[in-house]
Amino acid sequence: MSESLAITEKAAQRIIDCMKARGKGLGIRVKIRTTGCTGLAYVIEYADERNEHDHEFTEHGAHVFIDPKAMPIVQGATLDYIRRGLNEGFEFINPNEKNRCGCGESFTV
Repeated sequence: MSESLAITEKAAQRIIDCMKARGKGLGIRVKIRTTGCTGLAYVIEYADERNEHDHEFTEHGAHVFIDPKAMPIVQGATLDYIRRGLNEGFEFINPNEKNRCGCGESFTV
């Protein structure tokens, strides 16, 4: 599988809006941490600088930096911004995920 991450227009616009509202930053950084019922969770934080080993993806004018340890897990995924009822947030559509916990907060690969 190639090293790629697709970013939907909705996700890109949300990233751009957050950067404008914040007044600084290059984009967002994606990391993976061990947590929850199933084992892994996505962590999204502001990226104020590019780390030397980051994988950088730019689509629709938005910049997403992937931590090198997270890249094997998120490669081939799509980052979207979803609204469901009163909830909204970034969501990964990731073909590498094998299972998600019932609450949707953690997953396995």
